[in-house]
Amino acid sequence: MKLHKDMQFKIKEGFMANLHSSDTLTILEVTPSSVVIQMNKSNGRGVFPYESFEYWVKRGLLAQMNDHHKRTS
Repeated sequence: MKLHKDMQFKIKEGFMANLHSSDTLTILEVTPSSVVIQMNKSNGRGVFPYESFEYWVKRGLLAQMNDHHKRTS
């Protein structure tokens, strides 16, 4: 999956970085080496190495939200 700015993900139980008990996160910036995110219940930003963020997506702990899900959530 190609990650890009403004992608939103539903946070599943078991996502270890969920310090704020957030439901969703949004990607703010993507570089070849990192992904900057904003969790919905936090004012701060988080930075993941690109490969680590992809790992959480592949494990199913971050589920990409489609347009329909965003409208009904």
